[in-house]
Amino acid sequence: MTERTAPDKKPFLYVVVCASGVAGDVGKLITAAQEANWDVGVIATPQGLGFIDTKAIEAQTGYPIRSAWRSPGDPRPLPPADAIAVAPATFNTINKWAAGISDTLALGILCEAYGMGIPTVALPCLNAAQAAHPAYRQSLDRLRGMGVLISSREPHRPKADGAAERFRWEEALELLEPVVGMVR
Repeated sequence: MTERTAPDKKPFLYVVVCASGVAGDVGKLITAAQEANWDVGVIATPQGLGFIDTKAIEAQTGYPIRSAWRSPGDPRPLPPADAIAVAPATFNTINKWAAGISDTLALGILCEAYGMGIPTVALPCLNAAQAAHPAYRQSLDRLRGMGVLISSREPHRPKADGAAERFRWEEALELLEPVVGMVR
């Protein structure tokens, strides 16, 4: 439990989902988090929405998926985050986030999380050709410098099948555990 969470409430995890072929399996992370005593809400990038089953995720979490900015005065549909997991984190999101670009709700939340001290982890899912771009390594270095915990997973070969089978959703919780003091 973190200092943001009252003793009688579960800590709240935001799962930021990006447009990646593995995104359809985000329910695995949600299940693992719920089993580890987290409440979970999902924020999807606009393109990420097309990769997930929104009705199934909303039923699983009990919260609406957020993807767009809310209007002034509208209620906040999710409680404040105690931690954030960006999974899968795409090349585009990693580079925009590191550069401080806040052109979607997901990126706005990630950029703001740094200033709020919210523990954040990223599980990149991209191919080795994308990862070879110099901006990517610089972005990872910047995010690490901001305290973001990054998965040790290596990028997959371009056009390789099987990325979904090798994506370790539970690594998000493993990385967060020492930071937020959760006992699983």
